[in-house]
Amino acid sequence: MMKVRLIQNGLITEIDDVEEAAAPPVNGFYWIDATPFDLDVLQPLFGLHHLAVEDCIDEEEQRPKLQLYDDHYFLVINGIAFHNQDIFLREINVFLGTHAIITVTKQEAPEFSTMMTLLREKEINRPDTFLYYLVDQIVDRYFDVIEKIEDLIENLEEQILMNTRKSHLDQIIGLRSEILYARKMLVPQRDLIDALHKKELPLIRPTMRKYFGDILEDAAKIVESFETFRELIGNLREAYQSALAGRANDIMRVFTALTTIFMPLTIVTGIYGMNFDNMPELHSHYGYFVVLGIMAVIGLTMFLIFKRKEWL
Repeated sequence: MMKVRLIQNGLITEIDDVEEAAAPPVNGFYWIDATPFDLDVLQPLFGLHHLAVEDCIDEEEQRPKLQLYDDHYFLVINGIAFHNQDIFLREINVFLGTHAIITVTKQEAPEFSTMMTLLREKEINRPDTFLYYLVDQIVDRYFDVIEKIEDLIENLEEQILMNTRKSHLDQIIGLRSEILYARKMLVPQRDLIDALHKKELPLIRPTMRKYFGDILEDAAKIVESFETFRELIGNLREAYQSALAGRANDIMRVFTALTTIFMPLTIVTGIYGMNFDNMPELHSHYGYFVVLGIMAVIGLTMFLIFKRKEWL
């Protein structure tokens, strides 16, 4: 449901009729929180460019970008969430005008709840200031996700080193896919913030551009973090393969040692299993027990030797 608010130096007033927001207020600006279904009303009322409207309605995911039109700008920004080892990007579309800012989302954005608090505390009174705090909130949430991914990679590495399982490879592949997916959106988002910082944009005051510069530094750190994650995932895969190879070597070493122990015992049993008549030992009263004793000594001696060499 569309919500129209008049923002005046920290004072927030709910507006029932959206047409009232078409005219500039005496003081402050309008924030219109809408969904794609509301654009049929908003487009003619605010003269929104049809290409930007199509991007909002399009089911395909839009990359972060900044498009400049005659009397308004269109921005696509991605919020982020991390749940059950999956990264979710939430597309936030923003129309920035002279006296109003329109946010269009397909699902509820948690950043908006924080913005309600900031509007009062910071006494925000202009659309470009609102845009700065909104972008700042979006970027800050990436650091929470980065911390969770770091913990996940660290725990996964410990599990691989302690007890390698097939499920670990599935986790590695899935996490790598999620990181590459997020990174694909992070670079254009950094470029978007760079444009807000460096470009001369009439709807953004020069005094506000330096604040976007602070956000740009954070956006660059986020991109670097995801680059690092990609390398760490590669290291995890190598650790997984090394652990598997080490386990296979351990198994082969044990099998080799056991085979070597039983080899002389097999020779002894093979000799006495030939049943020739001219074998005096076959008629010995204690021959059976003597041979068993010799085989036990041979087996135990070889076992102790391999144990000392840590083959078993």
